[in-house]
Amino acid sequence: MEKYAVVVAGGSGLRMGTTIPKQFLLVRDKPLLWYTLNAFLDSFADMQIILVLPEQHIQTGQDILRSTYDPDRIWMTVGGETRFHSVRNGLQHIKKHSIVFVHDGVRCLLTPQLIRRCYDAAVDKGNAIPATTAVDTIRIDTVNGNEQIDRNKVRIIQTPQTFFSDIIINAFEQDFHESFTDEASVVERLGVKINLIEGESTNIKITRPLDLLIAEKVLEEREMGL
Repeated sequence: MEKYAVVVAGGSGLRMGTTIPKQFLLVRDKPLLWYTLNAFLDSFADMQIILVLPEQHIQTGQDILRSTYDPDRIWMTVGGETRFHSVRNGLQHIKKHSIVFVHDGVRCLLTPQLIRRCYDAAVDKGNAIPATTAVDTIRIDTVNGNEQIDRNKVRIIQTPQTFFSDIIINAFEQDFHESFTDEASVVERLGVKINLIEGESTNIKITRPLDLLIAEKVLEEREMGL
């Protein structure tokens, strides 16, 4: 089956305290986005990637694209006002029945193995959303203050969120709603049951300076085969 990854990379460097967008920050002399793109290229020989970037960063994206080992399988499009609109712009380039992965460009530590597991589960059940179990004590705000909830029932959602193309393309024909925080929430609004699979503890979203140090260590250990 055809495979497309819509990689959305529209973040800023505000929480990093930098003027450089997060996806272009360097880890081990490579931009975060470079690792993300190569993970998808490594996952399947027929994977096609649609990279969605803000218009002002298209040239930088082109430079990173050309530095991957198979740039012919990647093309680019311009993002929109919100993540929802950026994903919609990427989906417009998919014309064939396929499996579609939507991924945060700054989750640069995902592995080809996770991508393949998402694919297998989506083929079987129509969608696959990687998630991990909460390890901290969880409390929720209530009208009376706050209360503890069972952390074993809490799932931390990751990407790539993976769907049959007809499901996700149809879902993104809806008008934007403020409750759309990820692709699963868009699809779920149409009444589709969301299927969670086990994610990866290292598949973090690079947001803070500490995350860069974690990414550096994880990538170093992978290079050493640890």
